[in-house]
Parts: sequence; C-alpha cells; structure tokens
Amino acid sequence: MNELSPNDVVITQADAAESGPVRDALEGRADIMAMTQATHDAALKPADPGGLSHGERAALAARIARLNADEGLAAHYATLLEEAGADEAVSAMADPAYKGGGDTRRAALIAYTDLVSVYPRETAAADIEALKTAGVSDADIVRLSELNAFLAYQIRVIAGLKLMKAMA
Repeated sequence: MNELSPNDVVITQADAAESGPVRDALEGRADIMAMTQATHDAALKPADPGGLSHGERAALAARIARLNADEGLAAHYATLLEEAGADEAVSAMADPAYKGGGDTRRAALIAYTDLVSVYPRETAAADIEALKTAGVSDADIVRLSELNAFLAYQIRVIAGLKLMKAMA
C-alpha cells in the first residue's frame, strides 16, 4: 500500500493532514491520492509544456480556483505562478477580472477557461474554433482541456473532503 505524501495538494488544501476519520479514509485510498498528485504535477509542471507555459498553466489554475471560490487553492497556484517566473501579462491571467489585455491568444485562453470552469455544459465546437483562430494549436487545446478537467476534479475532491471533515 502507498503512503500519503506530506506534500499532497489535495490533502493540504482540505486540511486533512492531521489524524482523524477523513485522514483514515484517505490512507485507505493512498493510491488514488498519489495518482491525483501525479496528475497535478503533469498538468502544471510537465517536462514539455508545449505552447502552454508553466506560468500560463499556473495562472489559469489560480483563475479557475478563484472562479470556484477556493482562495486557498488559488494561493497554491499563485505560488507556482511565482516559481515559474511568469511576466506581468501572464500573471494577470490569474485575476478573473482580466480579459487578456488586447492579446488575442491570451483572451481566447481566458474565455475558454472561464466558460469551461463556470458553464461547462455551454461549451460548443465554436469555442474550440475560437482557440484555433487565436493561434492555439490542437495539441495546446488538448493541454488546456486537460488542465481544466483536472482542476474541476481537484476542486470537487477538496470540497468533498472539507465537507466530510466538517461532518466528522
């Protein structure tokens, strides 16, 4: 059986590091938690980020966390953003009020991320075409979709663990 990592983002954000019923449940699923952390690392810090830089990934992740009212998780991603050494324009992407500052590609990444994060059922083929029109490659559209999917999962797992902890 795997052991829980002391650096696991989900466990840290759910405040489930201390012993108790939620921690016990997580220890029984250490393999799932390890895979979740590995997916976090692959989505945010892949060896080959392609055309979606580590800074852009962290900024969009912080944005998604904020759109989902999870400031603790947003702070985690803000730290990754800082570690990535992102410039001011990329860093601005973490703010849900920022819409791209006139940069077509950045605006398209933000519009797609916002839509998928808040209204996923409303996403249509035209939204993918808008990314392509803005110069986002097919491979980077897949990378962006993977990032959005992972954040949706991570946010819900954290929320569920917090609820479990509150009810324990």
